[in-house]
Amino acid sequence: ASAPPGQDDEHSSEVRSIRDIAYVFFLAAVLCVTGGMFWGLQMGISGDHTMAGAHVHLNLVGWATMALFGIYYRLTPQAARGGLPWVHAVLAIAGVANMLGGLYIVLGGGSPVPAIVGSVLSFASMLLFLFTVIRQGFGAAEARRSAPGAALAPAE
Repeated sequence: ASAPPGQDDEHSSEVRSIRDIAYVFFLAAVLCVTGGMFWGLQMGISGDHTMAGAHVHLNLVGWATMALFGIYYRLTPQAARGGLPWVHAVLAIAGVANMLGGLYIVLGGGSPVPAIVGSVLSFASMLLFLFTVIRQGFGAAEARRSAPGAALAPAE
């Protein structure tokens, strides 16, 4: 049963938080893998695998990495607070977009500049994630406090 209108309950707070940072990363991941699978099908049907390198980056950096970011932020809610996770999302998503477009251009014989920009943005995103993991640890802080010596606790 739901709480009466105007009162907060667990379900309504879940509904309000659906579009949090974990959701943004996971949506980006699913969009990347859907595009990557479609692209893979197209390459297989056409027999033209010229863009396989860009396809692989879309699936690895787009799908796998973004999904892991989303899972991390869902499992480590204290890391999802504030503006830093949103900076992380902007860097990561812009990195994948620029890397993908840049690799497409490079593999077609064009300039490597967009691919380099995408790679730098993706690397900056990963450095920010490294900082976040070191600072926040892994898993809800409350759960780590109740389990002394838990692995991957933040440095104090």
